[in-house]
Amino acid sequence: MSHHSTPRILPCGETALSIEFGNAIDPWTHRRVHALARALRTANLRGILELSPTYRSLLVQYDPWELSHEMLLLQIEESLASAVDEGGPEPDIIEIPVCYGADLGPDLEEVASMHGMTPSEIAVLHAAPVYDVVMVGFTPGFPYLSGLDPRLATPRKEKPRLIVPAGSVGLADGQTGIYSIDSPGGWRIIGRTPLGIFDLHRTDPFLLKPGDRLRFTPITRERFDSLTHP
Repeated sequence: MSHHSTPRILPCGETALSIEFGNAIDPWTHRRVHALARALRTANLRGILELSPTYRSLLVQYDPWELSHEMLLLQIEESLASAVDEGGPEPDIIEIPVCYGADLGPDLEEVASMHGMTPSEIAVLHAAPVYDVVMVGFTPGFPYLSGLDPRLATPRKEKPRLIVPAGSVGLADGQTGIYSIDSPGGWRIIGRTPLGIFDLHRTDPFLLKPGDRLRFTPITRERFDSLTHP
């Protein structure tokens, strides 16, 4: 599917539609998904219950008593046109401080040797891109990020850990992500952020949402400790 092709709109039962933007996971597709989600939110249509963006599609759940299938299709077509025209504002880049290696990144040495690099080279490559939050899930608030340098693609651990601490930054295949809570997991952990990715005590418990952009900033262990225990 080319970048300018029309998305496919597929019914999902009586109360949802999926707008499919393509088969590939790439930044262009991802931006089109989020531009449509923004345009539909702005339209503020009665009857739209939930918008769920994924890597390459948008699921629209609606109440057919409030909003007919035909009206929803018209609004989607209108929103697709406006989303293409304006392109939407680029979201701000969120800085995520990360302390790489040692006990906070127990797999960094192994990842480095797998790729024939030094741990600091891995950290530099990992902190270089601006990442897109394409999806949040697996555990509450866990962000799946696109934009990883392909040289860092690393298979998951064969034996998952029983507990990976919240804030751990990991690699799995061609992806990177941040553990939002203490949970089991098989991603290779190369560092940890002192930021609370998911915190029920905040008004908005989720630090990151689909459509956000972020950059990792390397910090020292001293800085990590001072941000963890101010």
